[in-house]
Amino acid sequence: MPNSYGSFVWYELMTSDPKAAEAFYRDVVGWEAQAAPMGVPGMEYTLLMAGPTRVAGLMAIPAEAAAMGARPGWIGYVGVESVDAAAAKVRDLGGAIYKEPTDIPGVGRFAVVADPQGATFAMFKWQAPASDMPPAAPDAVGHVGWHELFAGDLEPAFDFYATMFGWTKADAIPMGEMGVYQLFAHDGVPIGGMMTKPAQAPKPYWNYYFNVDSVAAAIERVKRHGADIIVAPMQVPGGSWIMQGRDPQQALFALVSKSA
Repeated sequence: MPNSYGSFVWYELMTSDPKAAEAFYRDVVGWEAQAAPMGVPGMEYTLLMAGPTRVAGLMAIPAEAAAMGARPGWIGYVGVESVDAAAAKVRDLGGAIYKEPTDIPGVGRFAVVADPQGATFAMFKWQAPASDMPPAAPDAVGHVGWHELFAGDLEPAFDFYATMFGWTKADAIPMGEMGVYQLFAHDGVPIGGMMTKPAQAPKPYWNYYFNVDSVAAAIERVKRHGADIIVAPMQVPGGSWIMQGRDPQQALFALVSKSA
């Protein structure tokens, strides 16, 4: 898996019940699960696979993070050329460092940070390319098809990420009283959208959309597990269908499909 500066290169779920979360996402998204050695005593890590491709990881919330109030949630990792330099840049731009740059032996180096408005994300540099990782189309089932930031204030948030990762503005979609939904692009290809968060959202946050064959079919599986539906299936500009929810451990997730 070659590093790609400015693109999302990994996704991770930290949860209060890894086995239950694994069962949920296996059923809803269709992932297979594979245990991964971490080299850290007492730490278990599960890879979530779409066919032969590793898409994401799943682990229990570390005790130190739980003690700081961490709740179940997904985090996206953005590729950088130097994790240390990128973390310093985050700090210089007014962001926060939650996990200082740290090595994962044999895998890479990462840091967990927050933008100046408080939305959490991570940065990553792979130690070496992995030749066994076949590329996937953006709309391939089981992969992440969209990235969404609900910012405290759209324009300064966009400026931060543009400065950090070179993201550029694509289409801007008027959303009436909700403001503007600003698409952002990496290397000229739209990969997500940003907007100012609604007042009822307690803090800025990132959300990630997992590709499924059919949102209508997947939501029945979501309901079967007793998960909460936040946004019922709806069609969005461009024709895709989406839904948003909270898994049984209360981690926010979203699904997207080309057709209902």
